[in-house]
Amino acid sequence: MWVVIDPAFPLQIESAVKGFKLSSSAYKRVMSLLHQEMNNGLKRHCQGGADIKMFPTFVRSLPDGSECGEFLALDLGGTNFRVLLVRLQGHDVDIQSKTYLIPQKIMLGTGTQLFDHIADCIGKFVLEHELQNHQLPLGFTFSFPCQQEGLAKARLSKWTKGFRCEGVVGNDICQLLQEALIRRTNCHVEIVAVVNDAVGTLMSAAHGDRNCEIGLILGTGCNACYMEVLDNVGTWKHGEDPDHHPKQVIINTEWGAFGDNGCLNFMRTQYDQELDTFSINAGKQIMEKMISGMYMGEIVRLVLVRLSHDNLLFTSVDPDCALFERGRFYTKYVSEIESDTDEFFRHTKQVLDELHVENYTTEDCKVVKYVCTLVSARAAFLAAAGLATLINRLNKQDMTIAVDGSLYRFHPRFHNLMCLKIKELVKPGLKKEGEEEEEEKEEEEEEEEEEKEEEEEEEEEKKKKKKKKKKKKKKKKKKKKKKKKNENQ
Repeated sequence: MWVVIDPAFPLQIESAVKGFKLSSSAYKRVMSLLHQEMNNGLKRHCQGGADIKMFPTFVRSLPDGSECGEFLALDLGGTNFRVLLVRLQGHDVDIQSKTYLIPQKIMLGTGTQLFDHIADCIGKFVLEHELQNHQLPLGFTFSFPCQQEGLAKARLSKWTKGFRCEGVVGNDICQLLQEALIRRTNCHVEIVAVVNDAVGTLMSAAHGDRNCEIGLILGTGCNACYMEVLDNVGTWKHGEDPDHHPKQVIINTEWGAFGDNGCLNFMRTQYDQELDTFSINAGKQIMEKMISGMYMGEIVRLVLVRLSHDNLLFTSVDPDCALFERGRFYTKYVSEIESDTDEFFRHTKQVLDELHVENYTTEDCKVVKYVCTLVSARAAFLAAAGLATLINRLNKQDMTIAVDGSLYRFHPRFHNLMCLKIKELVKPGLKKEGEEEEEEKEEEEEEEEEEKEEEEEEEEEKKKKKKKKKKKKKKKKKKKKKKKKNENQ
């Protein structure tokens, strides 16, 4: 199974992009390696050296839709953060939210400045909703690498995404925020849980769907979480369970680091290697760099630059145009270009104009679209291989996967590409009754369609030959007639 490719492309172009066209056996090899790395991450004696950390989150059960009450939520993962008021009445959910900006000087300041700013915004939100006399539990979604030590205790491992606040790394972020909230006398808010964005996505979806057991983030980064049987978690050090929770725990895989040990080198292209070399974390987050929105646009750009240098694309392009600047081909451009469905390439042309690429041709647009298609498909198929590994691991036929993130939301084909590949990669026993027969039927229909197209092409070729023969005969007759006329004269 593969994406549709245009056989009209020159062999030199095909040679430059062939590394993105991986076989099903390559993705199955990825699954086998990922499964092995996950097991290593869950073992206590391997955990320190494991690339995939498989952190236990201390979340032991999922919502079932019967929850009631009034809660605050804080979602912090970038230069903006959201404060939400969530009212639950069983399956009925009412959400009111407001987004706040974190100024650059606070991002580069101290931890006290950061958490005081967040606490001030929460305080204003509480006053706006006249909740100052309410005791409010708060759930904290914190999308930075943390070592979790309890449901409401997590130590920051390192800052990412442009943050460099002093005095936070190695400290409990919940405690720092709680202290800032206490400094505001009108705020009766208690932090009761801290999770990352993947866990938050899973929990949110599970409230309306009891079959939800996997959470996936496809945005600036890429990560997944799932519900694991506690007996399989060798890193679980909390044997006492006075609250008698289910013997399970959500695992934050941190699978973006898969491949950091070199196990994915067999599928990395020269473009992946160049991107990694010039990144701020060379040699790290290898799988994430082949999937996520932070890197997809740059991979496409590197391919286009290579084709341009080889005189296979944009033969009269200005070397000072934005295409040749690192990081200037945004992933949103890939999504826009992938939206083009006809020969007019409206979105592709808009992107090229924005990059100040001049004198491009329709053939150039076709090549740009082709590169975006291949890079997108590889990313979607790799994410699908990760999900298929988790699905096979959980070994359940009925399962929902909760997905969030800007790449997933805005890329027009990512969802369908992932579903297509997951269907191919999950083990046969997990396919629903009749699904295999349906797949066989689809394959037969595709074969019939291909045969029909071939027959039509042959018929068309015959007609062309017949027409050509007729034309030739007519021409010969005309020539003969002319010759006879000349003889008579």
